[in-house]
Amino acid sequence: MKQKYILFILFSLFVFKGNAQSNYAVNSIPFQPYSGTLSPLTTADDIYSPVITMPFSFDFYGNSYTQFVVSTNGYVDFRTSLAGQYSPWNVVYTIPNAGFGTKNSILGCYEDLNNNSTGAIGTITSGVYGTAPYRKFVVYFNNQPHFQCNSTVALSSSQIILSETTNIIDVQVINRTPCLAWQQGRGVIGLVNLDGTQAIAPPGRNTGNWSANQEAWRFYRPGYYPSYSFVRCDDDSDSFVTFDLTVAANDLSPANPSAISFFEDNALTIPVANPTAYINTSNPRTVYASGNGAIRSVILSVIDCSIDADSDSVPSATEDVNNDTNLANDDTDLDGIPNYLDNDDDGDLVLTSVEYVFARVNPRQVNVILDTDLDGIPNYLDNDDDGDGLLTWREDYNHDGNPGNDDTNSSGTADYLESSVALGVTPVSIDNNSIKVFPNPATNVLNIQNNTDDTNASIEIYSISGAKVKSLKTTQALTTIAVSDLQSGVYFVKVTMNNQVGNYKFIKN
Repeated sequence: MKQKYILFILFSLFVFKGNAQSNYAVNSIPFQPYSGTLSPLTTADDIYSPVITMPFSFDFYGNSYTQFVVSTNGYVDFRTSLAGQYSPWNVVYTIPNAGFGTKNSILGCYEDLNNNSTGAIGTITSGVYGTAPYRKFVVYFNNQPHFQCNSTVALSSSQIILSETTNIIDVQVINRTPCLAWQQGRGVIGLVNLDGTQAIAPPGRNTGNWSANQEAWRFYRPGYYPSYSFVRCDDDSDSFVTFDLTVAANDLSPANPSAISFFEDNALTIPVANPTAYINTSNPRTVYASGNGAIRSVILSVIDCSIDADSDSVPSATEDVNNDTNLANDDTDLDGIPNYLDNDDDGDLVLTSVEYVFARVNPRQVNVILDTDLDGIPNYLDNDDDGDGLLTWREDYNHDGNPGNDDTNSSGTADYLESSVALGVTPVSIDNNSIKVFPNPATNVLNIQNNTDDTNASIEIYSISGAKVKSLKTTQALTTIAVSDLQSGVYFVKVTMNNQVGNYKFIKN
């Protein structure tokens, strides 16, 4: 059947041309695939699976779905009418392109896999994990052989993970080696909308014969809130508290919070009388935010903070890192799971329960939360615990998903807690007293104080996922950088001057 499409494909290469941009963005994130139990999915090669139903709604390019089908060629398709039908295998165009082989799909990675290959050991599985309203649905393509190459090249393994409420899409690539004997080894990771005119691929992962090993990508819609969650602690066990809805307004419209108005009903006929002191009449309680051309549900919830919701040893009441009274908007590692429900708050592959320990720091035996690199950020919120410039999750040198058992110098201390061990990191470091970064945490501005005689410096700010969010050059001893536009979380500051590098961290409230 595949040979019948060759002439059509060659013709189409000269006919179709993509011309649209996606409203999604994509960032690199730590490689952290799901390792739990999933249910097997059985279907024939180049055939869509039966319809799969998720236990939650998921927004994709502005449409809400609870069902999808899976292609054996490495992608998820929201067009459920295709269940049991032929699934395209021909990977030809870069995206976006109206002539692309599949539509309304999540590609991770889309390539011509051979699910019926003789002796194939691979499986396709799916399932849900986590706790509502932050569950995740996983589709796992494990050890899939390639058409033509079958098992003569490395098998392909990847996961597509859909997040409830946030509508974030993660693609975890365990391994991808191109089969150069067929279609020149082409494959693609990305998203494609219903007509193929909007699409996005990570850098270097659009259609081509690239290779990948243990990498991960996150697709999200900047500033998009299908609903907004506001969670507070119950102060007297009656399930009712006072909410300051301006907290939600600040998150929903950071540039202009006053543009947001709140209503009791989705018809917007009953304004909230006192947005700064709103008492929920039920638990949960939904009100509606209107502004900037959109209407969003604001879900108000009251929880018992005497219970450690994520069993990470950090009391839920103290997981409001930005101190704005809303537990749901504190997501240090930006993984879509708020800290109070996340057992690895900083996303460094070391469980919070391991990092949330206390150290005695003076003769009076005063206990403080452990901060190995003394940067003012406790280890459980710090993605570079030892301050060596290498993110903790990258110090998992044996690639088993646990940096805690990597001790390459046999010192008895894990590498991620030893600044003297940072394999592959060789630049000369700037003396710690030469550069000061303050305030920390920062809300509106971040100051970089250069205490050296050389004030020519390059400053870069990176998110916890490694995405560069700001970059500038300066000749000033004191440089002030606006950070009010950054999302709350942990950021990494890199200062380069005179062939020396300094790495610093700060929390954005």
